[in-house]
Amino acid sequence: MSDESAQVEAAIAGELRLMDPEVRASRELAGELLDPEFVEVGASGHRYTYEQALGGLPDRTGASKGGPRYEPSGMTGVVLAPGLVQLTFEARLGDRRTRHSSLWRRRDGESGWRMYYHHATVVPPGVE
Repeated sequence: MSDESAQVEAAIAGELRLMDPEVRASRELAGELLDPEFVEVGASGHRYTYEQALGGLPDRTGASKGGPRYEPSGMTGVVLAPGLVQLTFEARLGDRRTRHSSLWRRRDGESGWRMYYHHATVVPPGVE
């Protein structure tokens, strides 16, 4: 596996962990995957900082073990620069379909990858 493939695979593994209800319900586990400078523009149009995202994750859809789970599809990634990967994919959560783009980075001296930026857009019914 090439270094670029390994970087993309690490980012995909982090993205999938963030979709896990157990991780979403835990500030500690989610905090290990979000960069301290994290920013999200959610499908609702709201902007979230690191603290806002961590504080609100347990109450958001997809965080309860008995509720709907994220069903990602078509996840691909590209290395934009060493230590910086962009992922794009679609996801279903119940009846809602969304398109996502996220940036994952690994800083020098750190071993783990963290989500630096995330954007989601709702796909209206009937749109391919």
